[in-house]
Amino acid sequence: MNIILLGPPGAGKGTQARILVEQRGMVQLSTGDMLREARTSGTEMGKRVAEVMDKGHLVTDEIVIGLIRERLESGDATGGYIFDGFPRTLRQADALGKLLSEIGQDIEHVIEMQVDDEVLVARVSGRSTCASCGEVYHDVTKPIPADGKCTVCGGTTFTRRADDNAESLKTRLMAYYKQTSPLVGYYYYAHKLRMVDGLAEISEVSGQIAGFLDGPTKL
Repeated sequence: MNIILLGPPGAGKGTQARILVEQRGMVQLSTGDMLREARTSGTEMGKRVAEVMDKGHLVTDEIVIGLIRERLESGDATGGYIFDGFPRTLRQADALGKLLSEIGQDIEHVIEMQVDDEVLVARVSGRSTCASCGEVYHDVTKPIPADGKCTVCGGTTFTRRADDNAESLKTRLMAYYKQTSPLVGYYYYAHKLRMVDGLAEISEVSGQIAGFLDGPTKL
């Protein structure tokens, strides 16, 4: 089963992807991670990625689709794949659909994590992440423990994105709505879109997603 997670920055896509990886054996396909891995892989595609990135150019959709094809054809995910961060545009969605059709696969579900922008800004501002396991903390709602250790893995190093502040997030939200929100209508028309409240409790969101994945593939 292949799925796409849609939602603005801070909506919780990464958290839900980790849960799906742990519980269902799915593989998360993050465009950024794939590009970094390809750059040092030594493969022909990897050399193309390195050449483009070393020149400071943007990697083309063609190259990204090529990387996705390589990964899908490797068959390393018995539970299926989670597309995180791709597609971002209608053109990319068309290209991904064509690729999947060529290799006899499909996107079964597209899950949109809906949020209230103002609540999201408040939630993301002050957010820190455990550098070891990715557990998320927040200055107000979930502070880093007093002993300075992650409650999940015991790690003691925490990172905070430079753009996890109100002004930067509003800019990122605007970019998301301009570029990616048309995909909502695209996949709704294809009868693949499912919607969840991205600001609900993590367990509630994961429960709703599980219900979609275990239910019918089309509405």
